[in-house]
Amino acid sequence: MFLRTLCAVAMAGAALAATAPAQAAYPEKPISLVVPFPAGSGTDAVGRIFAAELGNILGQQVVVENKPGANATIAANYVARAKPDGYTLFVTTNTSHSAAPFLMKNVPYDPVKDFTPIARGGNLPFILVVNPKRPYKSVQELVDYARKNPGRVTYATGNSTGIVAGGTLARRASIDILHVPYKGTPQALTDLVGGQVDFMFTDLASGLPFVQSGQLRALAVSTAERSTIVPDLPSMREAGVADFDLNSWNGYFGPAGLPPEIVAKLNAAINQIVSNPDVRKRLAALGFDAFSGTPESFATFVSEQRDLWGKLIKDAGIQQQ
Repeated sequence: MFLRTLCAVAMAGAALAATAPAQAAYPEKPISLVVPFPAGSGTDAVGRIFAAELGNILGQQVVVENKPGANATIAANYVARAKPDGYTLFVTTNTSHSAAPFLMKNVPYDPVKDFTPIARGGNLPFILVVNPKRPYKSVQELVDYARKNPGRVTYATGNSTGIVAGGTLARRASIDILHVPYKGTPQALTDLVGGQVDFMFTDLASGLPFVQSGQLRALAVSTAERSTIVPDLPSMREAGVADFDLNSWNGYFGPAGLPPEIVAKLNAAINQIVSNPDVRKRLAALGFDAFSGTPESFATFVSEQRDLWGKLIKDAGIQQQ
């Protein structure tokens, strides 16, 4: 009797297991990777490489979705309001999470509370580029020219790093230069090549091809030290501008409440990507310094960067719009 009852219980359990819906393994459908800048921007170019590699590792297509505008806040707000199921991810920079809260009066999201940090992607070094037809061939010559022509030298921007870099140069060098904002880097670079504006700070991924083709002249990198990617370019400090050190970071987020197991899977995949020598070489060719870490270290970094960029913007005298 006991054996008969035990067999009946086992059979019932097996039948129940067979009819219960199995929990699907993530991901079971394509993933959207939201980019806050236009196609052709540095973040877009880097994001597309990561998207393809993520797709290969995860076994699902990762589709890049560009949502540019408003200092990356349109895309950030879109992701912040998305369902935290791992199918809407965000590759962004200091623009949306470090600078926008201090550049804009009404940011519709909290860069810390409304997102789940997944992993760093690396850094996008910036360079100061000028139209080669302009008379200045060094940062010091640009500064001297601007001092002799107050309010006549224009600089384009396509993101927050460019805005803060231009404002910092104006403050540190005590020059009066005119800011010309653009919705994204590609159009700003087009107008710089065409001579509509005089100079800009741009990420290496976007600007280097124009420099290599001779359409633009690079004067310096935006950091205090030289970049290993373009070692021949002086740092801003070497070029004569003291206390100038700006770098654009890149990282991956999901909406707040993203399940820990999905975060862990995505973080492991991103670390695998940046550890691949072939991928690192392709990214370096775009001017991108790839590296990553844990979600916890990234969360700490994001908080620290928000404080840092707030101070940079305040010190540059940039007013909220």
